[in-house]
Amino acid sequence: MKLTKPLIAVSAIALVIYSCATVPLTGRRQLSLVGDAEINQSAAASYSQLLSDPKTKVVASGTESQRVKRIGNQLAVVIERYLQQNGYADQYQFKWEFNLIQSAEVNAWCMPGGKVAIYSGILPVTATDAGLATVMGHEIAHAIARHSAERMSQQLAAQAGGAAVGAATSGKSAATQAIFNQLYGVGGQLAMLKYSRDQESEADRLGLTFMAMAGFNPNEAITFWQRMAAQSKGGAQPEFLSTHPADATRIANIQKAIPEAMKYYKK
Repeated sequence: MKLTKPLIAVSAIALVIYSCATVPLTGRRQLSLVGDAEINQSAAASYSQLLSDPKTKVVASGTESQRVKRIGNQLAVVIERYLQQNGYADQYQFKWEFNLIQSAEVNAWCMPGGKVAIYSGILPVTATDAGLATVMGHEIAHAIARHSAERMSQQLAAQAGGAAVGAATSGKSAATQAIFNQLYGVGGQLAMLKYSRDQESEADRLGLTFMAMAGFNPNEAITFWQRMAAQSKGGAQPEFLSTHPADATRIANIQKAIPEAMKYYKK
């Protein structure tokens, strides 16, 4: 049977309506046309490729490397516990990895599936354990909120169009892989995702709660972001801040979100 244009439009709308997921804590509904398993597999492969690249200098030992792993694991434990206690455990298959990379870049990121990288250039700005927890909580929040999958879904929907959305998302891993590579980059040139302002604000909010759960005072996030603001004014904007909310806006929004996060804070 040949579908008419109205039926195609209705089918496309129905697909979007029923292909939604819910972000933990914030409760926001988001488009979800791609599964975690495939995204996580692609992320793990890209992460492994980056770490094994001769140009990448992974700091495998030492105080700072251990600090990254320690704080990362603290966050991972409480996040896994929260997901378990709130009925999200079956929706996430994270295999956490935390690595410090020697680089002057003021940067950090978390891939889907819990693959985290911290660049040594950001450590002077984090300054304290709470500052580092702020960064790691924020980046992990992007993965928990499935922001990369959401962007991939948006691109698939835009590229496929109408009834073809189903064909583009029906297990054709090549299409998903291509979009994933466009978002991240592969082969030692891994680039941080350019999140929208809304996604950044959501990651800020989630990150505050995650650091609070792990025993870090959310109020200390303010001083970190103030240091980041000063860093960006000293020259070219760090990669960590590209396409992000204005410093003053971000800090004001974080201040508003702190009372919510403090509900989870225990010294």
